[in-house]
Amino acid sequence: MRGVIPSAVLSRLEEEARARGRPLVEVLLEKLALDPAAKAEGYLELHEKYLKDAEELYAKGDLAQAGEKYWGAVAALLNAIGELLGLDHYSHRDYQLVINRVYRDMGDVDIIRLFRMAEGLHANFYHNFLDRETFDRHREDALTLIEKLRQYIARLKRR
Repeated sequence: MRGVIPSAVLSRLEEEARARGRPLVEVLLEKLALDPAAKAEGYLELHEKYLKDAEELYAKGDLAQAGEKYWGAVAALLNAIGELLGLDHYSHRDYQLVINRVYRDMGDVDIIRLFRMAEGLHANFYHNFLDRETFDRHREDALTLIEKLRQYIARLKRR
């Protein structure tokens, strides 16, 4: 990105990303003056990247890093949903509100449990408390949540 974005601007964006604990690309998507549908597409692409990275790390046995990428894939989908619904999606609190909306719209109580399991992967990145068997259960639930969120997004796009 250096050379494309002035270094002073890029430095400020990187600083903001670090302070917020978010990847630079997410901060850029938030800042760009794109319409919500275009931003949602950007988050969907980011989701695919995180999911691919997660699967590669999982195959290598790097569970802590893989779990964080699975969480990133979920968060990117929640960001896309937030854009499509006009909801804030910048914090864990916002993600909880988005997931509550998805749960209410879909009438699927499992959404709440699956979200908590995905959050467990995120927490494991920082505290490394999941053994392989427990990690696998969290991973399966995160993948189930990802599929449900993709279906929800497809439904929103058809509106």
